Amino acid sequence: MNKEGYKSGFVAIIGRPNVGKSTFLNRVIGQKIAIMSDKPQTTRNKIQGVYTDDDAQIIFIDTPGVHKPKHKLGDFMMKVALNALREVDLVLFMVNAEEGFGRGEAFIIERLNEVHTPVFLVINKIDRVHPDELLPLIDRYKDLYPFAEIVPISALEGNNVERLLEQIKQRLPEGPQYYPPDQITDHPEQFIIAELIREKALHLTREEVPHSIAVVVERIERREETGTVYVGAVIVVERDSQKGIIIGKQGRMLKEIGQRARADIEALLGSRVFLELWVKVQKDWRNRLAQLRDFGFREDEY
Repeated sequence: MNKEGYKSGFVAIIGRPNVGKSTFLNRVIGQKIAIMSDKPQTTRNKIQGVYTDDDAQIIFIDTPGVHKPKHKLGDFMMKVALNALREVDLVLFMVNAEEGFGRGEAFIIERLNEVHTPVFLVINKIDRVHPDELLPLIDRYKDLYPFAEIVPISALEGNNVERLLEQIKQRLPEGPQYYPPDQITDHPEQFIIAELIREKALHLTREEVPHSIAVVVERIERREETGTVYVGAVIVVERDSQKGIIIGKQGRMLKEIGQRARADIEALLGSRVFLELWVKVQKDWRNRLAQLRDFGFREDEY
């Protein structure tokens, strides 16, 4: 039973691609549950991260970056991001201090005008700019929208993150613990493992293979006799040339992806992992609704 005055609620994190939403979420939760990349549109589904302490439980929803859709996957990601605003107690609109104000931010503010939920402006990456550059940026945003709070932070360095958490708690209603105190996400481990593999593939292939990568974990098997966990997963790409890049010369790239992903998966599961990866071509999968559903992108859940 929760003590009197306990706060709980749902908080959406919205912003253009690559403003640091996933970095912030991982910082707050204290464990990697959202993948990070310097490429835009890394996050494809809503990632629910659960932060719990003695005073509050905050369920964070990290949305895909708001962008102009170029394919059915992009349409899906936009719907997820905008629908999240209608489901929560508080919205964090995160912007990149380095990039200033642009058309993407103007587009999001237009959508925020349709929302009746309190909105915090979170200016991220302040470690990369001079303090004198922040005040003009804050003044510009103040003139565009009545933000409930404006909080500059560095999600990477942790600057001001605790202060932001305290201000979020103050805005949340009194309520129950929706999740057990030791639970940090509502996604099954299969989903997180797939995301960790996809992250390594994105990091290692850089611009050669853009966001035409999906990962499907086909099997997780705990082998009691050896104390290891077997994970079998398929990396899906759209073209034969991309398959060659992912596999690499003499299989070196695929091996490197597997080694790096395995380290993160072992940290997640707390046990030794045997990871087996395959690469499969599914041409133009991002524009095929049936394949999007197979890979876990379901509009009816949002």
